[in-house]
Amino acid sequence: MFSLLKSTKKKATAKTSAPKIKMTGVCKSFGKKNVLQGVDLEIKKGESLVIIGGSGTGKSVTLKCILGLLVPEKGSIEIDGVDILKVKNHQREEINSKIGMLFQGAALFDSMSVWENVAFGLIQGQKMNKKKAKQIAIEKLAQVGLSADVANMYPADLSGGMKKRVGLARAIATNPEIIFFDEPTTGLDPIMSDVINDLIISCVKKLGATALTITHDMASARKIADKIAMLYEGKIIWTGTVKDIDKTDNPYVKQFIAGSAQGPIKMLIKEN
Repeated sequence: MFSLLKSTKKKATAKTSAPKIKMTGVCKSFGKKNVLQGVDLEIKKGESLVIIGGSGTGKSVTLKCILGLLVPEKGSIEIDGVDILKVKNHQREEINSKIGMLFQGAALFDSMSVWENVAFGLIQGQKMNKKKAKQIAIEKLAQVGLSADVANMYPADLSGGMKKRVGLARAIATNPEIIFFDEPTTGLDPIMSDVINDLIISCVKKLGATALTITHDMASARKIADKIAMLYEGKIIWTGTVKDIDKTDNPYVKQFIAGSAQGPIKMLIKEN
């Protein structure tokens, strides 16, 4: 009996200590184009990890594979120790209920008011009544610095920065354990970008959530990350802390953070 209890305790401890998200040897191709060629990545519970890399390197594909929007040909993707590529549909839905997402461009529904956008997951996913959902939506809007009178406005009435804030409010509305940020500062001026970065940090910390961000904005990456990983040619070629990145000898990372045209990363330029 004692040995059984001891074994059970070991299993529970192992599950608790498992990374929140773990990718092992993930490969994804589109026809002859091999986008992900063996991605290995671990994100601890409560950690904020930012994936950097140029356009077309597979950052968005990585996110979509974790979300289940794309199915890789090889590898495993674990959330809380569960391989999500092997679960059934209802289990996948349970896992997705733990996740919030801030889309690039906010991706708000034009035909819905601001509060309905924020409360979408509460009403559609959790079947919450609209009165309670609206109250929570207004609370989440306040968390991202938007007043209650914004709730009844529509996306067409909002500036780019306000749309991002509404998108962030929607991402945190269900109190998710994991939040994905897809190019959160794209299209914003430097000041508004910094405001969004600060809001991301405060919201993630308040929830105690695990965060995964994809971006090519190094100012954003430096501010919101606990760790940074660089994706190049379908693989993670470097991982380290924000402090480590300025000390690295990796020529690809050095070129990317310097924004230099000179280096091992060659951009294909079509000539007319």
